[in-house]
Amino acid sequence: MGSRGGTGAKNMNSKTNPTQSDSTTPTVKFARRTSSGRYVRYSREDIDLSEDMSDNYSQYTVTIPPTPDNQPMHSVDRSISIKAEEQYVSNSLFTGGFNSVTRAHLMQIEKVGAATNADKGSYCAMNGCDGKVMRNERGEEVPPCECNFRICRDCYFDAVRSGGMCPGCKEPYKVDSNDGRLEASPLPQLPAPASAPNSKTLDRRMSMIESNTPKSMLLTSQTGDFDHNRWLFETNGTYGYGNAVWPKEDPFSNGNGVPGNPPDLNDKSWKPLTRKVKIAPAILSPYRLLVFVRMAVLGVFLHWRVTHQNKDAVWLWGMSVVCEIWFAFSWLLDQLPKLCPINRFTDLRVLKEKFEQPSPGNPSGKSDLPGIDVFVSTADPEKEPPLVTANTILSILGADYPVEKLACYVSDDGGALLTFEAMAEAASFAALWIPFCRKHNIEPRNPESYFNTKGDPTKNKVRPDFVRDRRRIRREYDEFKVRVNGLPESIRRRSDAFHAREEIKAMKLETHSANTDFTEPIKVPRATWMSDATHWPGTWIVPSKDHSRGDHAGIIQVMLKAPSEDSRLGTTDEEGKGLDFSEVDVRLPMLVYVSREKRPGYDHNKKAGAMNALVRASAIMSNGPFLLNLDCDHYINNSEALREAICFMMDRGGDCLCYVQFPQRFEGIDPSDRYANHNTVFFDVNMRALDGLQGPVYVGTGCMFRRIALYGFDPPRAKEKRGWCGGRKRVGKGKGELRMPAKEDEEEGLDIGLLPKAFGNSNLLAESIPVAEYQGRPLADHAAVKNGRPPGACLTPREPLDASIIAEAISVVSCWYEDKTEWGQRVGWIYGSVTEDVLTGYRMHNRGWKSVYCVTKRDAFRGTAPINLTDRLHQVLRWATGSVEIFFSRNNAFFAGSRMKFLQRIAYLNVGIYPFTSFFLIVYCFLPALSLFSGQFIVESLKVEFLVYLLVISITLSLLAILEVKWSAIELEEWWRNEQFWLIGGTSAHLAAVLQGLLKVVAGIEISFTLTSKAGGDNSEDEFADLYLVKWTSLMIPPITIMMINIVAIAVGFSRTIYSENPEWSKLLGGVFFSFWVLAHLYPFAKGLMGRRGRTPTIVFVWSGLLAITISLLWVAINPPPGSQGIGGRFHFP
Repeated sequence: MGSRGGTGAKNMNSKTNPTQSDSTTPTVKFARRTSSGRYVRYSREDIDLSEDMSDNYSQYTVTIPPTPDNQPMHSVDRSISIKAEEQYVSNSLFTGGFNSVTRAHLMQIEKVGAATNADKGSYCAMNGCDGKVMRNERGEEVPPCECNFRICRDCYFDAVRSGGMCPGCKEPYKVDSNDGRLEASPLPQLPAPASAPNSKTLDRRMSMIESNTPKSMLLTSQTGDFDHNRWLFETNGTYGYGNAVWPKEDPFSNGNGVPGNPPDLNDKSWKPLTRKVKIAPAILSPYRLLVFVRMAVLGVFLHWRVTHQNKDAVWLWGMSVVCEIWFAFSWLLDQLPKLCPINRFTDLRVLKEKFEQPSPGNPSGKSDLPGIDVFVSTADPEKEPPLVTANTILSILGADYPVEKLACYVSDDGGALLTFEAMAEAASFAALWIPFCRKHNIEPRNPESYFNTKGDPTKNKVRPDFVRDRRRIRREYDEFKVRVNGLPESIRRRSDAFHAREEIKAMKLETHSANTDFTEPIKVPRATWMSDATHWPGTWIVPSKDHSRGDHAGIIQVMLKAPSEDSRLGTTDEEGKGLDFSEVDVRLPMLVYVSREKRPGYDHNKKAGAMNALVRASAIMSNGPFLLNLDCDHYINNSEALREAICFMMDRGGDCLCYVQFPQRFEGIDPSDRYANHNTVFFDVNMRALDGLQGPVYVGTGCMFRRIALYGFDPPRAKEKRGWCGGRKRVGKGKGELRMPAKEDEEEGLDIGLLPKAFGNSNLLAESIPVAEYQGRPLADHAAVKNGRPPGACLTPREPLDASIIAEAISVVSCWYEDKTEWGQRVGWIYGSVTEDVLTGYRMHNRGWKSVYCVTKRDAFRGTAPINLTDRLHQVLRWATGSVEIFFSRNNAFFAGSRMKFLQRIAYLNVGIYPFTSFFLIVYCFLPALSLFSGQFIVESLKVEFLVYLLVISITLSLLAILEVKWSAIELEEWWRNEQFWLIGGTSAHLAAVLQGLLKVVAGIEISFTLTSKAGGDNSEDEFADLYLVKWTSLMIPPITIMMINIVAIAVGFSRTIYSENPEWSKLLGGVFFSFWVLAHLYPFAKGLMGRRGRTPTIVFVWSGLLAITISLLWVAINPPPGSQGIGGRFHFP
């Protein structure tokens, strides 16, 4: 199972009793070392390590850490023990859960010895330090003491300042100029000139610098050597005469005698990371004016409609007026939040200057960016192919972000071995794919999308070996696809073979048994087997007890361990593939497979519960201050997307941002976008407009969260609330609110008593909260930055993973952990709706957080969308059902708090109300047919007033659409497709959603959840094969009924008018006009019913229309209107 090196040793062949070890060395079972140096047990008390567990677990001997009065003469290299522990964790599959023991199953045993060839150089032997040992100008190691105790430069200077004693031999450092060792005596403190004033001020300034920066920053330059220029600049010291003159007056004083701080040598003007660009007034001002003009026209028109009753058809007039009033109200809810659209831009160059360039707070120039944990969720390998998920994982691992700050977590809510082995294959292929992308700057870093991209692949590629490397990587990827696509069959054959072996064993045991009854067949559970001949702890192909979708243990596997802090270059022939990666960093981000525990009788809360399990597990293992969640089919299309989002989080005022939402972009959509799959009106119009208010809504994927906001805490300045007149007023803390202490509220502190109730009883999880909050703060490099952090706060490397940390992660993903906590109520993703995304974003905005919308020049993320009509309707049904659930819950925007802005409240109110428009929309779609059947109209006659109102309303709507197209940069065709599908969805999926919501509220019937399929069509030769598949669903009944009735009504109306003695052509034209308006919106739906081109001849639909007209004429001829004398009555054709 591995060894713990200097920290612990494993007894491989015997069951060692801890009491049998050396009396001077206390022993414990499964402990971990904390940052303070002490060793603690597992936090779970129910772990049993006796008897049957002795074969699966080892005894660990934990040595008391060295103390100042008990230092070893020859310290063992800590890097070996760390690597051994990481190797043990990454090669073990951890399982556990409710009323079960946490087990570590060793997947692969590798010998861990001294530093490998890839890890060049020795490490500092000081406890808790992993820096490189000191070297001379020739690159040779130069231990400063004769005992050859390895020590880095920073620790050496610390030892010199604390007394000049060598930590190894406890002797003073000696100066030896012959062997090239560094000067070991304390650094000379040159006296300041006699005329130098304000010596006390200088001391205070120096202490201030030392308290806010690393200890070696003052004395070392960017290269690690002693910086003489900086020492001269920040002190009163001089070298000789005339080299540096300390002025008599403080040059940094503000003029009132108050001393100031010395600026950095390379001080530059402060630059923001982002900027907000408003829409041009030439477009926005007319747009707002038209909105108010149309509001006034609608008001006058509705007043005219109410006061001018159609006495001949009061029922028709009443229904139309009620529908029109609701449409006006619905349009108002949708239009008001669009009054303040804005655009935002980022500056990645400034981000690099601030966080990845040498500075006083970061003299080494290492990345000071905060960590990011990326979540990928999948649930069913049949509907979500593992190859799609694997490509998404590869695009995440290849993101342009510091490797040591990035971690990827895959949530397999189905617990399928197929997904597990596909992720293992992806981790193996990443060792070649990621360095190739870095070497040649590949975009996108999803191999499937990259190799299918049309165009010249050599464009903008300057390396001469690109074509050769691309050809070899393409061959490797083709083999990778074959392996992944062959996994289902491979797993089935493997399981059948092992099952046959188990049956043979069972028969042999039965044969040797005295009580053998051959009349009964031998029953052996048909298990799913892993490649190492052990049972898969998750879901089996043939479900069994403890191995089904809703009943299996929690599983965590570290597939790629956390990388080292220093870059590691590849070789000239990487893995014998002929790929030269000698100039490329070949490190990979950490990759973790997680499948939360599921047991019968527990509500697992679908995707929201899975995401909350990832939040807790990631807090234990990596604790990145920011979280990015992606669907398994949404890959990173722009490798710099993470940096774009971090620009907003790290900019001035970024500490009040709860998340950064990216637009969803899709590929594989038919060119005409028949069912408005791109949804550009929502993503480019509505979301941009909300960005000018309190922020866009959360739409489920492509969103980067601030971890502390997801924990349910209030924003840093939640006490400040702007009143109606713009002034600020204080708002008291509400009951049960969680708030991190601000600088002005340090006396309040963090209410520790609320943490167990809110987050559960995991101490590691509670300890990680303030760390994530602090590291997620913006850089305090400007006076206007409130609640900032000093430079260098994110330079501390992560603690290496050990068995106890993984065991704690197993416990927090168990099915019982959320009991009696606020997970899903206030903390994490919120439960109670199938659209947990909108609900979670609403809760954050309601607490006062803000969000921003990040639109990048190159699409940040891309995914797939269902182009089949049935799948599209089911997707819209799920969204609408979630909105109805929100409307009937306490999360209705009617009950929003005072911290939410008025127009933001209107936007969320519209989210919950829009499905109810379906009732009025269906009635209004039937009104033209009813008008034609009855010979009446919604108005008594087509007067000029009605036509003028109708014309003005139509013109203003068209002008608003044109201006929206202007400032949002969408196309007019996309706007029209959105209008068409609004009516299709409103007459089908929205109606069903309202009915389901009412059944849940009234009868308590739970709403079923249908996973959207990401698989392609059966015909691989046709990219849009799914578009022509006709899969019947009951959601199609209302639109089909509306189409057929309106077609028949048109025929009946014409026949009635022609046969009428006094034909009223105005009423006929009004009814026919609105019927054609309905049919024009339903045209994509009718086209979807045709199926594949050429499969249903067009003549069939032509004859269907003619047949409807013939039946209508026959009906009129059989039962003509009373008093009719012939066709057309008094009307005669010229």
